[in-house]
Amino acid sequence: MAGKTLRQMLDAGQFIVAPGVFEMFSAKIAQRLGFEALYMTGYGISVSYLGQPDAGLATYTDMVGRARTIVEGTSAPLIADADTGYGGLLNVRHTVRGYEAAGVQAIQIEDQEIPKKCGHTPNRRVIALQDMVRKIEVAVEARRSDDTLIVARTDARAELGLEEAIRRAKAYRKAGADMIFVEAPESEDEFARVGQEIDAPLLANMVPTGRSPMLSAERLRQLRFRIAIYPAAGMAAACAAMDRAYRYLRDHGSLIGATHETYSMQQLHELSGFPEVWEFERQHAQP
Repeated sequence: MAGKTLRQMLDAGQFIVAPGVFEMFSAKIAQRLGFEALYMTGYGISVSYLGQPDAGLATYTDMVGRARTIVEGTSAPLIADADTGYGGLLNVRHTVRGYEAAGVQAIQIEDQEIPKKCGHTPNRRVIALQDMVRKIEVAVEARRSDDTLIVARTDARAELGLEEAIRRAKAYRKAGADMIFVEAPESEDEFARVGQEIDAPLLANMVPTGRSPMLSAERLRQLRFRIAIYPAAGMAAACAAMDRAYRYLRDHGSLIGATHETYSMQQLHELSGFPEVWEFERQHAQP
């Protein structure tokens, strides 16, 4: 495992900003920019790979395959959305072992009912607290390396309120979760309460125009959070850029005169790894 593991970074007291990646262009760009960890967004995978909303339609097979591809193509530690663990306790064990074998360093499992929904959409419902505690216990037992982190997410804030979300977070930490993710606090004061009342490494989900306010890395650090994920950062910008480019092409019939920012073909070649292919071909050219 090249470089520091995510656990080593956290043990060293680092605050980590992890952009959301959803396919290999996004993963390679984030890698090149030097981010210390990446976050594989379930929303982004579901839409970019399946063309379906993040509503429990992506399967374990869909997600673990994408995770393996991202890990193989990058070197930064990967935090990966594993939804509900894709079923019951046996499924949770299978998910943790599969994600771990794929190279994922932090596996996020949530307490929603199946089928789950995106954390910044309405009508989410959670399973019984004790059922999720058992899932966390199985997840911790299933991992083969202490460097694999189990991230326990609760979506209870939306349905049952912040008090219940905090109660669940404490129970999940006691069950062995390495990190706690309280989804969608609705104010800075709620983020502060999460930081004050939960004695665990904390993950914050920053989604512009979502249910939570946007807080700076420094403010989150002050509130005792350790990781900030930005799941929509890449996909939202990419969609806006493609909309501009395609709109111009539709309206003008070509890209002549277009002023939107774009990569050159040389930049795309470098990002996709063609220089390595060309060097290989040069070394192995037939005399």
